[in-house]
Amino acid sequence: MKILLIGEYSRLHNSLKEGLVALGHEVVLVASGDAFKNFPSDYSFRAQITNSNWFFKKTRNLIYSVTRIEMEQIEHAIRFYFLLPKLNKFDHVQLINSDALATFPWVSRFLYRKLFQNIKSRSLVVCGDETPVIDYLLKKELPYSILTPFFEDATLKNHFYYPLKYTKPAYRKTFEWLAQNCQTMTTSDMDYKIPMERMGFNAPLIPNPVNCEKIPFEAISHLEPVVIFLGINRGSYIKKGIPYFEKALAEIEKKFGSKVRISICENQPYEAYISLYNKAHIVLDQIYAMDQGYNALEAMAKGKVVFTGANEAFTNYYGLNENVAIHTIPDKDYLVNQLSHLIENPSKLKEIGERARAFIEKEHHYKKIAEQYLAAWKL
Repeated sequence: MKILLIGEYSRLHNSLKEGLVALGHEVVLVASGDAFKNFPSDYSFRAQITNSNWFFKKTRNLIYSVTRIEMEQIEHAIRFYFLLPKLNKFDHVQLINSDALATFPWVSRFLYRKLFQNIKSRSLVVCGDETPVIDYLLKKELPYSILTPFFEDATLKNHFYYPLKYTKPAYRKTFEWLAQNCQTMTTSDMDYKIPMERMGFNAPLIPNPVNCEKIPFEAISHLEPVVIFLGINRGSYIKKGIPYFEKALAEIEKKFGSKVRISICENQPYEAYISLYNKAHIVLDQIYAMDQGYNALEAMAKGKVVFTGANEAFTNYYGLNENVAIHTIPDKDYLVNQLSHLIENPSKLKEIGERARAFIEKEHHYKKIAEQYLAAWKL
C-alpha cells in the first residue's frame, strides 16, 4: 500500500511511518517541520523565505502588525500547492490535524479538496488542539485542563491563541468539512478520546507509536546527584503548567542542594532536546493532562521517570496496578513531595523506569500501532 501522511507536530507521523515501512508499505510524509522543532519529512512545505534572515523576519512582523496576515501561512500554502502533483497516487492519506497545513482555514479546505480528488481513503487523527476538544474543555467539566490557567486569569488569553482559534467559525468549518470527508477519525490518547466521545464523535483511541528499536532502554544508575530535566517551549509555557514545575524545582534545589542537578533547556530543536534529557533520571513534562504526550513517551521508553498525565482514567484504560509515570496536578507542594520521595528513595526511580519501558513496549510499540492504524483504515 502507498500511504501519505500530512503534517507533524510531535513524532507521531515519523514513528508511524517507520512502523508502516517495517510492515512492507510505501509511506511519504509531508510536513513543515513545526518551526524550531525541525521534524524530518520526505517533502517539506516549511516557510523558508519568510524565516530566512532578519530582513524577511522584520518584514513579516511588520506586515502582521499592520494587516494581521501571517506571511508564513501564505508560504506554507504555496509550497504545498506545488507539491500536489507528487501526492496523487496513494491508497490512503492521514492528516495530523484539521490545521495540518498551518495555513488559512479557507486555503486549507481548497488544498484538501485538491488532495482528496485522487485519494479516496482518508483519515484524521486527533492528537492535539482540535475544535471538539476545545469545545469540550470550555464546558469546564473536567477538574482541570490545558485551559485552566485561562479560566483563572483571562488576561492570559494571548497565551491561548492556538487552542482557542479552533473555536472560530473558519476553523470550525474546516473541521466539520473534514469530519464529513474523512472515513476514519482516531485519537492518540485519553486527553482527546474523552472530549471527542463526550462531544458525540466516534474517534477510537490508537496509542502514539514509539520506535522502541531506536530508543535503547537505559537502566537508571549513578544517582549522585539525581538529575532532573525540564524542557520549556515558550509557546506552550502556560498551557503545560511549566510555572508549577519551576516553583517546585526552586524548593527542591534549596532542600537537597548538591544531591540534585537541575537541567533546563528552552525552545530547542527536537534532536537537541533529546540529547539534553538523555542524562536525566527524572523528566518533567506537563501538568494539565490525563495521559502522556509524545516527549513523555519517548522518555519513558528510555527508562526515565516522567512527571506527566497518568490519572485514573489512564490507569483504568490500560489496566495498570502500579505507576509507570508520576501523575501531575497543578499543586506545587504536591510536586515537591513527589520529587522528594523519589530523591530520598532512589530504588523507586529504578522500579518506575523499568515499568515505564515495559509499558511502552506493550502498548506503544510502533509496529503494533501501525497494524492498528491499518485496521482502522480498513487497508
